[in-house]
Amino acid sequence: MVDGVQGHLSSFDFYPEWARGWHHRNVFTDPEAIEAQAELLRTLGRALADRPNLIGLQLGNELNNLVEHNPVTAAEVDHYLDTLLTAAREGLRPGQLATHSAYDAAWYGDDHPFTPEASARKGDVTTVHPWVFSADCARRYGPGSPEVLHLAEYGTELAKAYAKDPARPVWIQETGAPEPHIPAADAPAFARATVLNAAGCTDLWGVTWWCSHDVDRALLDFPELEYTLGLFDSAGHAKPIATALAGTIAELRAEPISPQPRDTALVLDCTPSTRSVSGPGGAYFEAWMRLRKEGERPAVVLAERAEDAGYLAARGIVRTVRL
Repeated sequence: MVDGVQGHLSSFDFYPEWARGWHHRNVFTDPEAIEAQAELLRTLGRALADRPNLIGLQLGNELNNLVEHNPVTAAEVDHYLDTLLTAAREGLRPGQLATHSAYDAAWYGDDHPFTPEASARKGDVTTVHPWVFSADCARRYGPGSPEVLHLAEYGTELAKAYAKDPARPVWIQETGAPEPHIPAADAPAFARATVLNAAGCTDLWGVTWWCSHDVDRALLDFPELEYTLGLFDSAGHAKPIATALAGTIAELRAEPISPQPRDTALVLDCTPSTRSVSGPGGAYFEAWMRLRKEGERPAVVLAERAEDAGYLAARGIVRTVRL
């Protein structure tokens, strides 16, 4: 999966060089900057479409990290994403994906200009990045808590609620075990539980783990957690989390989980300005987790769809619960 504009990587933001310096352009709103990014994606698509193993093109990684220095409205984000996704598809072959991604502020951040609707309705799959440090989840609830072990599952269900297509696939594109949020001793169990819990979600496209290797400490000026995020250490030796993840994958391949529709859904009623209720620490998030701890497998349904019998039936929902 090839990124066009790199966006955000290992706590650093990356811009096209021609959008920086004295001639800085807003990457989201400047017409010439948008067209330049679109042309980059067209060119990449044409050059890569015939390459073996190409999944597709992604506009960039967690581009919403760039909003701090590139002010933008939700409507302008929609135009930006639509323009670049169209360009990305021009060179791709049928079946190759055009996607975009955002960090969790898109789902939990009040009035964040990258919206849940944009994530769940634009591009060929919905990508989610359910990090345990978002909204201080692991420190708030504890590294071995149900809230942490079911976070990726919850993020998948939240994403499904915002999609128009009940069968739209969701890709858990980034999750990992950052220290000290997840201590190294807890990382193998965390990895196993995260994947197994997510595997019970319908329409899960896949899970990709961040990241492969620890950052070498000879490379300076990374935040501390970036040095220990890998499945392998910087010398290439497998860590216990790698063994646990490999074993879990082998187990799922030998005996795949057959996800069943979730017949109970918790109704999410929020506005762009109260989106944080659905994030860690929020009333909705905690209510969903209470149901999960009681043995339910709750879906998420938006309030505006809670009375739509056809939609609920398409998702296999027979009962809705309100806060």
